[in-house]
Amino acid sequence: MASGFRSTLLLILAMCVLGFPAPFQPAAYGQSANTVEIGFGQSVIALNGPWKFQIGDSPVDPLTHSPQWADRNYDDSGWETVSLTPQPGGFDPFDGDPRYVPGWTAKSHPGYTGWAWYRMRVQVLRTPGERLALAGPVQVDDGYQVFANGRLLGGYGRFREPGEDPVVYWTQPVLYSLPDPTPGSSAGATSATELLAFRVWMGSMGLLHSPDAGGLRYAPLLGEASAINAQIQLEWQELDWQSAYHTFEAGLFLLLAIVAASLLLFDRSDPVYLWLAGVLALTTIQDVLLTLSNLTNLLSSNIYFFLSLAILGPLLLGGWGLMWWVWFQFRRPAWVPKAIVALTLCYMCFEVLGGEFFHGAIPHPVGVAAHAASVVVRLLFLVLLVRIVVWGIRQHGLEGWLVLPAVGLAVLAQFGSELLVLHVPVLWAPFGVSIFIEEIAHLLLAAAIALLLLRRLLLSVRRQRLMALDIKQAQEVQQLILPEARTTLPGLEVNCEYRPALEVGGDFFQIIPHSADGSLLIVAGDVTGKGLKAGMLVAVLVGAIRTAAQYNSDPRTVLRTLNLRLLGRSNAHATCLALRIDRDGHVTLASAGHLPPYLNGEPMAMEGALPLGLIEDAEFSILRFQLKTQDKLVLMSDGIAEATDAEGRLFGFEQVHQLLRTGSSAAEVASAAQKFGQVDDISVISVTRTARLGTEAA
Repeated sequence: MASGFRSTLLLILAMCVLGFPAPFQPAAYGQSANTVEIGFGQSVIALNGPWKFQIGDSPVDPLTHSPQWADRNYDDSGWETVSLTPQPGGFDPFDGDPRYVPGWTAKSHPGYTGWAWYRMRVQVLRTPGERLALAGPVQVDDGYQVFANGRLLGGYGRFREPGEDPVVYWTQPVLYSLPDPTPGSSAGATSATELLAFRVWMGSMGLLHSPDAGGLRYAPLLGEASAINAQIQLEWQELDWQSAYHTFEAGLFLLLAIVAASLLLFDRSDPVYLWLAGVLALTTIQDVLLTLSNLTNLLSSNIYFFLSLAILGPLLLGGWGLMWWVWFQFRRPAWVPKAIVALTLCYMCFEVLGGEFFHGAIPHPVGVAAHAASVVVRLLFLVLLVRIVVWGIRQHGLEGWLVLPAVGLAVLAQFGSELLVLHVPVLWAPFGVSIFIEEIAHLLLAAAIALLLLRRLLLSVRRQRLMALDIKQAQEVQQLILPEARTTLPGLEVNCEYRPALEVGGDFFQIIPHSADGSLLIVAGDVTGKGLKAGMLVAVLVGAIRTAAQYNSDPRTVLRTLNLRLLGRSNAHATCLALRIDRDGHVTLASAGHLPPYLNGEPMAMEGALPLGLIEDAEFSILRFQLKTQDKLVLMSDGIAEATDAEGRLFGFEQVHQLLRTGSSAAEVASAAQKFGQVDDISVISVTRTARLGTEAA
């Protein structure tokens, strides 16, 4: 009611400033008894009536090609008499304006759609040079043309050829100038009778979306041109103010959609952000369409209602249902998402058939039946969505309770036209800003989503901290199970360098001396992948290596043990190389797809073999050779050669070869590859024979 009060107050203030009008003075005239004499000055008067009213359309005069019912001499005494005087306590159900009057369907013509005419004779007293104008009614179902003394002043809508339905828009404030008086009558005030006629059109869609549709819903205003222009400006300011919330809501939901979409950049594994961004974007589009329809003529009212009610409405209802289903991470029952999709399609089809967006395209009985079916579909949606939220409450507690009011109100808003028929308020106008029940539901949804996203962010930060702690602990464990960077044994010097690509790496190696026979077992490998998962697999393999070495240090036997340990684990594969150096320098080497070692800077020739974990009876490449004094054997992972610079060039085996030929240490080789551009784990082991095995190095 605030908007109506504001409109009335502005009108009273304008009249006080510009001058009070003379009251209606009924006077006799030959054809009809609804002539009113008005003297204006600087004032505006509402043409409440009495009006003459007739359903149907006027025949066209064959000579003038103009409607006969617009002619001032036409006898309308047999027409109905109607009044546009607002009733005490009445108000516009959409914006609370008290100037509102019910249409013809609430009076003597229920269910009628099509053309109708309003006529009124007004006795106007003009002063010399005074210009009069008419302010078109601010709400009409659905479009109109206005005539003065048979002359077309203009109209609201796009009127086409006879027999074709006009294209209509949401009514906006318009000024129509009345023709000047007859030349030569400017000496002193003159009194003349003006015949005002409105030709009004209402399509069948109005019957389903308003309980009392039909014709003029506000009385036109007549008065001095400058006063009418001032009133038009006030009406536009009020219309802009009423549309302010929709603009605000569009910006709010667009911002939330951008936030939800940006979260995909941080967590691509969670599809809920994509669903959330989608439904928020649809809500933004719906608000933009509403604002465009209110303030412009870019969209006809039929096109707006078709897009909003038959397309966006079902998509939003189904989208919110699927979004909450994904948000609460439900998997069962599996039929629920399918039911939501089916209900969305049914809702869309029934709205297309039952909305009667295009007059005469669908028989009215079919439209009524389809509209009734859409009510059933919306009730099923209500049950299903509330059920999803109840399941959410059971499994997630607070999150479910946060969205319950918003979801319930959003579904209830889908019954706006039915609630209007039952005279249940669906719109409030605090401070003159029109807010429908659907917008209130959207506002609650925005608040709930903001709280849930904040809660989800805090939980995500907490999980990331715990994960970071787990990774740090895994990193510490991995450092413990790796050998020292430098190990000196009788006759051998071993240098190791390990540079994981992430906090936890997938390369592994073990250096295990055998005290009984003085031999040394070295096992080096590279598991599939990187990160924590690879690190956990490394821990499994290191444990298996140490266990196997206690019983048999034969390289082939060690690889077989590791192969069996990896079999049956999903995507658990590893390349590996095991070698045993005896006291006399004899080396036995077994490879499972790992890079061959370098001996004194030159790569050793080995046959290829399959990695561990692929097949049970795997065959390994075997190589035997003698390690002489001052010989240097280097083992490395493929992270060295596969290092890549910013331009995509590989470090390559040629540079590895050059480094090793110049005698670079393990640390120097690893640093060179890392500086070039590390993309994988890097591990290097160099073994140098310093003297005969079994004696201390000099």
